Amino acid sequence: MNKNLKFGLLAAIILGTLGWLAAGGVEQTATYYKELAELKQMGSESFDKRLRVGGDIKANSIVREGDKVHFTLIQNDLTLNVVYTGSDPLPDTFKDGSQALADGKLAADGTFHATKVQAKCASKYEAKPTGVVTRG
Repeated sequence: MNKNLKFGLLAAIILGTLGWLAAGGVEQTATYYKELAELKQMGSESFDKRLRVGGDIKANSIVREGDKVHFTLIQNDLTLNVVYTGSDPLPDTFKDGSQALADGKLAADGTFHATKVQAKCASKYEAKPTGVVTRG
Protein backbone atom coordinates (compact mmCIF):
# COMPACT_ATOMS: atom_id res chain seq x y z
CA MET A 1 0.00 0.00 0.00
CA ASN A 2 1.18 3.49 -0.83
CA LYS A 3 2.53 5.54 2.14
CA ASN A 4 0.35 8.53 1.24
CA LEU A 5 -2.77 6.36 1.14
CA LYS A 6 -1.96 4.84 4.55
CA PHE A 7 -1.38 8.30 6.00
CA GLY A 8 -4.64 9.60 4.49
CA LEU A 9 -6.66 6.68 5.88
CA LEU A 10 -5.11 7.09 9.32
CA ALA A 11 -5.81 10.84 9.30
CA ALA A 12 -9.43 10.23 8.21
CA ILE A 13 -9.93 7.68 11.02
CA ILE A 14 -8.47 10.04 13.63
CA LEU A 15 -10.50 13.03 12.43
CA GLY A 16 -13.67 10.93 12.23
CA THR A 17 -13.16 9.66 15.78
CA LEU A 18 -12.52 13.17 17.11
CA GLY A 19 -15.64 14.46 15.36
CA TRP A 20 -17.75 11.64 16.78
CA LEU A 21 -16.44 12.29 20.32
CA ALA A 22 -17.06 16.04 20.01
CA ALA A 23 -20.62 15.56 18.77
CA GLY A 24 -21.39 13.13 21.59
CA GLY A 25 -19.88 15.46 24.20
CA VAL A 26 -21.94 18.42 23.03
CA GLU A 27 -25.13 16.36 23.14
CA GLN A 28 -24.41 15.11 26.67
CA THR A 29 -23.63 18.56 28.08
CA ALA A 30 -26.47 20.42 26.38
CA THR A 31 -28.93 21.95 28.85
CA TYR A 32 -32.38 23.05 27.75
CA TYR A 33 -34.31 25.78 29.60
CA LYS A 34 -37.91 24.83 30.31
CA GLU A 35 -40.69 26.57 32.18
CA LEU A 36 -42.62 24.42 34.63
CA ALA A 37 -45.60 24.18 32.27
CA GLU A 38 -43.33 22.95 29.44
CA LEU A 39 -41.69 20.47 31.77
CA LYS A 40 -45.06 19.00 32.77
CA GLN A 41 -46.09 18.74 29.08
CA MET A 42 -42.92 16.81 28.20
CA GLY A 43 -44.00 13.88 30.35
CA SER A 44 -41.59 10.95 30.31
CA GLU A 45 -39.51 12.63 27.57
CA SER A 46 -38.06 14.90 30.26
CA PHE A 47 -36.56 12.07 32.33
CA ASP A 48 -32.77 11.89 32.35
CA LYS A 49 -32.31 14.93 30.07
CA ARG A 50 -30.19 17.81 31.32
CA LEU A 51 -32.62 20.64 31.89
CA ARG A 52 -32.72 24.09 33.45
CA VAL A 53 -35.93 25.12 35.15
CA GLY A 54 -36.81 28.40 36.78
CA GLY A 55 -39.32 29.79 39.20
CA ASP A 56 -39.74 31.43 42.57
CA ILE A 57 -38.72 29.63 45.73
CA LYS A 58 -41.86 28.78 47.68
CA ALA A 59 -42.01 30.27 51.17
CA ASN A 60 -40.90 27.93 53.96
CA SER A 61 -39.92 25.17 51.51
CA ILE A 62 -36.13 25.28 51.99
CA VAL A 63 -34.98 22.31 54.07
CA ARG A 64 -31.29 21.54 54.58
CA GLU A 65 -30.54 17.87 55.15
CA GLY A 66 -26.82 17.13 55.36
CA ASP A 67 -25.32 17.74 51.92
CA LYS A 68 -28.76 18.04 50.31
CA VAL A 69 -31.06 21.05 50.11
CA HIS A 70 -34.74 20.44 49.37
CA PHE A 71 -36.92 23.29 48.10
CA THR A 72 -39.95 23.92 45.92
CA LEU A 73 -40.09 26.11 42.83
CA ILE A 74 -43.39 27.74 41.93
CA GLN A 75 -44.42 29.33 38.66
CA ASN A 76 -47.99 30.41 38.11
CA ASP A 77 -50.01 27.59 39.73
CA LEU A 78 -47.40 24.87 39.15
CA THR A 79 -44.86 23.53 41.64
CA LEU A 80 -41.71 21.45 41.32
CA ASN A 81 -39.87 19.74 44.19
CA VAL A 82 -36.12 20.16 43.84
CA VAL A 83 -33.23 18.41 45.59
CA TYR A 84 -29.87 20.18 45.27
CA THR A 85 -26.78 18.00 45.71
CA GLY A 86 -24.14 20.15 44.02
CA SER A 87 -20.70 20.84 45.40
CA ASP A 88 -20.93 24.64 45.13
CA PRO A 89 -22.39 26.57 48.06
CA LEU A 90 -25.79 28.11 47.42
CA PRO A 91 -25.73 31.85 46.70
CA ASP A 92 -26.56 34.37 49.44
CA THR A 93 -29.65 35.37 47.46
CA PHE A 94 -31.11 31.86 47.78
CA LYS A 95 -34.06 32.70 50.04
CA ASP A 96 -37.83 32.29 50.23
CA GLY A 97 -39.49 34.23 47.42
CA SER A 98 -36.33 34.76 45.37
CA GLN A 99 -36.10 33.72 41.74
CA ALA A 100 -34.00 30.62 41.08
CA LEU A 101 -32.71 28.54 38.19
CA ALA A 102 -31.92 24.88 38.80
CA ASP A 103 -29.81 22.78 36.42
CA GLY A 104 -30.16 19.02 36.57
CA LYS A 105 -32.40 16.10 35.67
CA LEU A 106 -36.00 15.18 36.40
CA ALA A 107 -36.47 11.76 37.99
CA ALA A 108 -39.37 9.43 37.26
CA ASP A 109 -40.89 10.26 40.67
CA GLY A 110 -41.26 13.92 39.61
CA THR A 111 -38.42 15.25 41.77
CA PHE A 112 -35.89 17.49 40.04
CA HIS A 113 -32.30 16.62 41.03
CA ALA A 114 -30.21 19.77 40.63
CA THR A 115 -26.44 19.94 40.51
CA LYS A 116 -26.31 23.72 40.07
CA VAL A 117 -28.55 26.48 41.42
CA GLN A 118 -28.55 30.19 40.63
CA ALA A 119 -30.69 32.68 42.52
CA LYS A 120 -31.40 36.37 42.58
CA CYS A 121 -33.26 38.43 45.09
CA ALA A 122 -36.43 39.73 43.48
CA SER A 123 -36.41 42.96 45.48
CA LYS A 124 -33.03 43.98 44.02
CA TYR A 125 -34.43 44.05 40.51
CA GLU A 126 -37.81 45.63 41.09
CA ALA A 127 -38.36 49.11 39.74
CA LYS A 128 -37.92 51.86 42.30
CA PRO A 129 -41.14 53.60 43.20
CA THR A 130 -41.52 56.91 41.50
CA GLY A 131 -42.92 59.84 43.34
CA VAL A 132 -43.12 63.55 43.01
CA VAL A 133 -40.80 65.40 45.30
CA THR A 134 -42.08 68.79 46.35
CA ARG A 135 -40.08 71.49 48.04
CA GLY A 136 -41.81 73.62 50.52
